[in-house]
Amino acid sequence: MVSRSFVLLLLLVPIFAATVSSAGTDKPIVRFGINLRHSPIALYERYQPLMDYLTRNTPYRFELKVSRSYREALRDLEQGRTQIASLGDGAFLDAMLIYGATPVVKPLNREGKPFYRCLIVAQSGVGLTRMTDLPGKRVAFGSHHSISGNLIPRILLGNQGISSAELADSVNLENHTAVTKAVLKGMFDAGAVKDVFAERYQRFGLRVLAVSDPIPSAPLVAGGTAPKGLVKAVAEALLKLDPGNPHDRRTMSTWDREFQNGFAPAHPVDYRDLLRQFKSIPNGCGAACHR
Repeated sequence: MVSRSFVLLLLLVPIFAATVSSAGTDKPIVRFGINLRHSPIALYERYQPLMDYLTRNTPYRFELKVSRSYREALRDLEQGRTQIASLGDGAFLDAMLIYGATPVVKPLNREGKPFYRCLIVAQSGVGLTRMTDLPGKRVAFGSHHSISGNLIPRILLGNQGISSAELADSVNLENHTAVTKAVLKGMFDAGAVKDVFAERYQRFGLRVLAVSDPIPSAPLVAGGTAPKGLVKAVAEALLKLDPGNPHDRRTMSTWDREFQNGFAPAHPVDYRDLLRQFKSIPNGCGAACHR
């Protein structure tokens, strides 16, 4: 059954598409893929301004193509229904490994670096102070497909000699927000989240138990059918943005928070170690379980 949120999203498409300037109406259409990771209204508020910017600054007219799931977003890219996509911090590895997608640009953090970190956090008042306190506890992870929510935190546990079987319970929740709130509400003793979520909710009583090494930020990726000229135009338009320039800063201020600090070039070699870790998990995504 099609969800009410997705039906609403389809109804909103023509309204938000009308914000594209008339100067872009004669340009070839490029569909930018994204899965339904926020509410329909929030998604268009965060991503349509980026589409408008790319339409103004490239020879193409960009339209959002929203998928209902992670798998659908991958199929859209593979089959050419989308040419460029933002797939999140796990799906892009599937896209590269299984479907031959290539990274285009990667977003910068607030320090101007193309990295983020994964944190294991606990509620301050539950008495957990280190990773070795976790055996026998309930731990929330992010999506099965998430690097920062699932892959890296399980590696962090393994580095401490802690297996999933030693946890009282471990559950994969939908996203980082769900994990953070579940920990703060006491539904779980600890959880795995990206650094920006830990920072956002720290004042409500989160304690950091472990921090990962820097992880390359999730890139925008191009599908195998994307023309080289399109990939070059997108990269040039985004790389010319200077977070230190007030005009560019204002432009990016309406975009999704992940994209508000500018971009760096992205290359397959940047993700070599992540791909190795991705493929090393027995029977995991690296075994092409989502084909």
